Amino acid sequence: MSRKYQDLCDNMIMDFTPLHFYDHPIEALFDTSPALEKAPDCPNGFIWEDKTYRIIEMLSSWTDFKRRGRMAQNMRPAHAAVASTRGSLNVGRYYFRVKVDTEQIFDIYYDRAMKNVDDRKGQWFVYRELGGG
Repeated sequence: MSRKYQDLCDNMIMDFTPLHFYDHPIEALFDTSPALEKAPDCPNGFIWEDKTYRIIEMLSSWTDFKRRGRMAQNMRPAHAAVASTRGSLNVGRYYFRVKVDTEQIFDIYYDRAMKNVDDRKGQWFVYRELGGG
């Protein structure tokens, strides 16, 4: 049996069951470029596996500034505590639960980690597809 996830959205509890886990890269589409590239708002759509999905509703959003891998060990505890609430250079993820024009519900996220020194931008991913609600 699948685990149920509950999110508080607009003062209403909504139950979702993960259907598929992907963690695949996507191309985010914005009608207007984000003011802050490393702290973006929800995109207006995305391209995944050569298919375009238009976002018709953002159901919720949240951040995760947990330091992962080698980045988890390179900061003093006091500084790490502050960074866990607001992020630090190249650390952090911005998650968005969205409903798309095909009526599917996805969790997508922007990972601020740079790929390499020549490509310092973060990357967008589709994390999972959800059912229910």
